[in-house]
Amino acid sequence: MTPPLGVILAGGQARRMGGGDKGLRVIGGQTLLDHVIGRLGPQVDGLALNANGDPKRFADLNLTVIRDSIDGFAGPLAGVLAGLDWAAEQGADTIVTAAADTPFLPCDLVPRLQLAAEGMAHPLALAATPDPARGLARHPTFGLWPVALRDDLRGALQSGVRKVVQWSDRHDARLAEFPDEAAFFNVNTPDDLARAEAML
Repeated sequence: MTPPLGVILAGGQARRMGGGDKGLRVIGGQTLLDHVIGRLGPQVDGLALNANGDPKRFADLNLTVIRDSIDGFAGPLAGVLAGLDWAAEQGADTIVTAAADTPFLPCDLVPRLQLAAEGMAHPLALAATPDPARGLARHPTFGLWPVALRDDLRGALQSGVRKVVQWSDRHDARLAEFPDEAAFFNVNTPDDLARAEAML
């Protein structure tokens, strides 16, 4: 497979953090977004940030900022669609997404997702980690997504679909298993921010 484009999902409202941009919170002297860019950037052929509101607040990142095309904070799938539309303009076949608040994401995220989707007509895979209760826990903001399904996704969002797995299961998304759940630790609250600082 050719290298995908990367899209960092930062379109949420960060209510549990008290609002604002979680990705701009700092651990270890760098923003969460800096950590995500440092890990995802080398794995992809180009990188964009999905965020709503004034894009100027991210100007120092030197990234293309793409906003949701579905109004009303429709969740991660809206960010995926925005990323797929952007990728289509670039002539790319796939994107890989990662959440803006996950500073420890795997440095082999992309190759593992691609390997899981190998042989699929429309490569679609989500990251997962072992879970004692469920067998595998899916991490739906970390995925490989085919540009070819963007109109299908647009229709699903317009019909009210909001859960990532509700849509991905329709297309038999595969799972790429990662051994370390801590790699997908996401910062939702001030306590999580302190924990991430300690983990770092």
